[in-house]
Amino acid sequence: MGVANSITSLFPIIYSDVFLEHETGYFHPENPGRLLAIVEALGGSPLASQLQWCDPRGDRPDLAQWLGRVHHTSYLQTLTAICRAGGGMLDGDTPVSRRSDRVSQLAVAAWLDGVDRVWETGSPAFVAARPPGHHARPNQGMGFCIFANAAIAAYYGREQLRIPRIAILDWDVHHGNGTQEAIWHSEGIAMVSLHQSPFYPGTGAAEEVGEFHQILNIPLPAGAAITEYEAVFKQRVLPFLQSFAPDLLIVSAGFDANRDDPLASMNLLPQDFGRLTEYCWQITPKILFGLEGGYDYDSLGASVVSVIATCLAAMRDTI
Repeated sequence: MGVANSITSLFPIIYSDVFLEHETGYFHPENPGRLLAIVEALGGSPLASQLQWCDPRGDRPDLAQWLGRVHHTSYLQTLTAICRAGGGMLDGDTPVSRRSDRVSQLAVAAWLDGVDRVWETGSPAFVAARPPGHHARPNQGMGFCIFANAAIAAYYGREQLRIPRIAILDWDVHHGNGTQEAIWHSEGIAMVSLHQSPFYPGTGAAEEVGEFHQILNIPLPAGAAITEYEAVFKQRVLPFLQSFAPDLLIVSAGFDANRDDPLASMNLLPQDFGRLTEYCWQITPKILFGLEGGYDYDSLGASVVSVIATCLAAMRDTI
């Protein structure tokens, strides 16, 4: 599949109400209200007429192949058995319900659809799906995550679409340990992670660089604000990614580094994620944003609006 030269005028949001059917319990922070907040924020924003809402393809015949590219068969079988039994816990933080395996599979399909769309059009897209994925290890779901969405999408892009180089930028406040583990031995997939440290899940030290030195971990202290983020983007993130020269950039777009988020201690504001998006655009306009964390509804919705508004402005400048 080739890359179109033109930038499309509408911004694709890949979303389904099916993502609301992953039930985690009323008091769990990773709940359907997160997506409802995003849908409401986008629908009520000045961007509403510039959005294209896209259903993910739930009938992808290749889905099992790409799930198996990262996750062990034993884990997939265990997940299915737990869900068929009515639900349970994958770890102390990660409940699943009767339909969670199917919802999680559709989330992966949405990320794959996003790769297809971005690579075909040459312009960005946003996957508004849950559950998130960057903590999911090959043999274990953890940290609210079931499948390693970003890593699976990267392998799909490399091996199915033959995209030469793919980078994953993870700006979620937690280190994407599952993504890192999945791509550790992959020379053609790079990863940059900015995350609060010390913090859950305890990984992401600067010394963790991958087999081919294709991983850049940037631990940040609690309380970091946009000034600190911009400094590391200019001094470390941009040089690293520009040297790698990715043909596609996948952003693990967690918004829990917001000041108002209840699960972390960073000081970003929603508009700051628009600024980070501007840096992404300096790498390539071929950007797939996929939802990871973010647990304060208001700041989550406003942050997604900021990201997409920034992209739309850049797209207008490109046309």
